[in-house]
Amino acid sequence: MSYLLDLFSNLYILAALSVILTFLSSIRMFPVIIHIVRTKNIMDIPGGRKIHTTNIPTLGGIGLFASFSLCLIIFGISIGLERPDLIKLLSLLGATILLLFMGVKDDLIAISPKKKLTSQLIASAIVIFMTDVRIMSFNGLFGIGELPYIVSVLFTLFVFILVINAFNLIDGIDGLAGSIALIGCCTYGIFFLQNGQSLMSVVSFLLIGSILGFLRYNLSKSDSKKLFMGDSGSMFIGFLLAYQGISFLTVNASANIPMPTTNALIVLLPILSFPLLDTLRVFILRAKDKRSPFSPDRNHIHHRLLNLGLSHKQSTFFIVTCNWLVIGTAFLIRDLNINVQFLIFLGTVSALYLSPFIPFAEKLIRLIAIKEPLSLAILVNTNKEIYEPESVVPTALTPKPPRKKTFAALKIHSEQEYLHEEKSLDEERNAEIQKIMDKREAIFKKTSILK
Repeated sequence: MSYLLDLFSNLYILAALSVILTFLSSIRMFPVIIHIVRTKNIMDIPGGRKIHTTNIPTLGGIGLFASFSLCLIIFGISIGLERPDLIKLLSLLGATILLLFMGVKDDLIAISPKKKLTSQLIASAIVIFMTDVRIMSFNGLFGIGELPYIVSVLFTLFVFILVINAFNLIDGIDGLAGSIALIGCCTYGIFFLQNGQSLMSVVSFLLIGSILGFLRYNLSKSDSKKLFMGDSGSMFIGFLLAYQGISFLTVNASANIPMPTTNALIVLLPILSFPLLDTLRVFILRAKDKRSPFSPDRNHIHHRLLNLGLSHKQSTFFIVTCNWLVIGTAFLIRDLNINVQFLIFLGTVSALYLSPFIPFAEKLIRLIAIKEPLSLAILVNTNKEIYEPESVVPTALTPKPPRKKTFAALKIHSEQEYLHEEKSLDEERNAEIQKIMDKREAIFKKTSILK
């Protein structure tokens, strides 16, 4: 035991072992989960706004939580945590267990937004009141300094709920949610490592290992090996990202750390910039259409990239690259006034993430997405005419000239045909989904002690 304590006293070795152990444990757990889910037919069925076309196993959040929590307990015992850190560990596990339970229930039978919100509030309150992890100051942003205790607690609760649900909303294409979380964990983990924060370093790097194991299956080309994280995974990871971010601000505000960050709040915002911006944008669009902000649709930025012709992996790569650029910009401008930094941050975020809605950038994205060497006139000028050659039987007569169509006409025709086919498929799939959900709910009511 003394040898382990000596080994784990080096935080860099501890971080490396955290990633390796969690990755190895997760890649052993996920195949078991996939097998069980397929055997019991607990699948994510295509239909409605869903993009995938085949039944895909969900409940990947169970594997994420199991590998993370198991290794966290092992490392927590091995490094000999003091009482304050031990309270943090237990509070974190208690909060994530609650979120995992509600997420699994939502994946199986779907629960109301009110119940999900209640569980998120309780989980957030556990870590806020038990560990006093909260946003205490705005560091001069908008002229706001220290926050009163009540305001600090309420604002921190709001941030937890916002990040959890924002992260849940971006989990729409392969690899996106996991990759964004991976960037955040790497940034937080390096900061905690440099400042000697043992527990938080372990939390960050254990989550990195779990996510890497998950992405191996989430990005698999084979449907038989593919796995979704589901609400159980997205709420779990979103909560841990919010917890790391607020802990980052709390640790940075202390006076006894060797490498503080001068613009901690401006660094935190870029890490969470994509889910926050995407959520704000879709909420505004839904409010404009007089719909509930939680009603599903296909107005997310990743949907736009897919409509422009990018694949799931290409769309994820595009967003992740933008996220890295935003974070890099925050570090480059760290010596400026905090309000100037915030304005530059807003401009950078808007220019990068909303570029798929700008005509010039849209044409470039379509060019990248094209798989066949079609005429560049289609991409450069959508008003130019293109030709759709007809197959004709060779005769002695002069062949008919090619049929002339505008790009706009072809686009409208293809969209109408796609929507008609999609509507027919959705009606069949939704009926099938409803039968399965009713059956699961009936089984759940019989076996669950909670009404």
